[in-house]
Amino acid sequence: MPIKLPDDLPAFSTLEAEGVMVMRETDAVRQDIRPLRIGFLNLMPNKIRTETQIARLIGATPLQVEMTLVRISGHTPRNTSAEHMIAFYRTWEEIRDEKFDGFIITGAPVERLPFEEVNYWDELRHIFDWTQTNVHRSFNICWGAQAAVHHFHGMPKYELEQKAFGVFRHRNLCPASPYLRGFSDDFSVPVSRWTEVHKADIPAGSGVKVLAESDKAGLCLLDDPATASLHMFNHIEYDSTSLAEEYFRDLSANVPMAIPHDYFPGDNPEHMPNNRWRSHAHLLFGNWINEIYQTTPFDLGDIGNRKR
Repeated sequence: MPIKLPDDLPAFSTLEAEGVMVMRETDAVRQDIRPLRIGFLNLMPNKIRTETQIARLIGATPLQVEMTLVRISGHTPRNTSAEHMIAFYRTWEEIRDEKFDGFIITGAPVERLPFEEVNYWDELRHIFDWTQTNVHRSFNICWGAQAAVHHFHGMPKYELEQKAFGVFRHRNLCPASPYLRGFSDDFSVPVSRWTEVHKADIPAGSGVKVLAESDKAGLCLLDDPATASLHMFNHIEYDSTSLAEEYFRDLSANVPMAIPHDYFPGDNPEHMPNNRWRSHAHLLFGNWINEIYQTTPFDLGDIGNRKR
């Protein structure tokens, strides 16, 4: 089944050209089927690119998925046109009375700020609490994952001496997890962050389980059954060239930046990087969607009425 997207969303034509099955809203309404409702709170600066990355992954499953783009109510993004935001996004205030099978919260370029100094921190805390009553399962990415474990479990983040930047090997610590079904014993994941969280800060008795980590880049993926959440601290959703774009952007801005670890062939930025994480990205999101499908109630109104 395809992913259902707004007819004019820029990601539609990109994914269609890649062979991803997409369905226009005008066609989807004719099907007698309940699609999975996935909300997507996009905090990344390049909204359109991130929309495409996430839609590509959740649209690769055999289920029909309806993606709702969500934005912070009191925050105006600087890098995306107001016209795009008005046309395709709804504020959290507008959707707070609705129910979702899944909800994704991305990273944001605010990780070096204390959480409480982020200008939308109060609203984000309300959103995290709202997911416990209005969302069946959540998926938090990068800073969004750090913010979630801080909110729910009081875990701090720590600033790194230098940016964790590149493609790092990660160990599969829980092959029996339904989220790692089909994963190799180790796998590559793009990393791009100035902060990290530590395993030692996972509260005893919280039920939080480490699914994947790297000797060099630290924690990668946590399963958090008490909040029905996955926390991914890295960017497995990235395109092949995402790290290169960040690298050349920082160089042009005279920001001292090392060549991304194990990314460019021969560590030569003139060479096109090889994507070694795409298949595992599809596996992870496919497994997450499958877990939602197997456990979510048919009646959306029943979401939030279950014991975790």
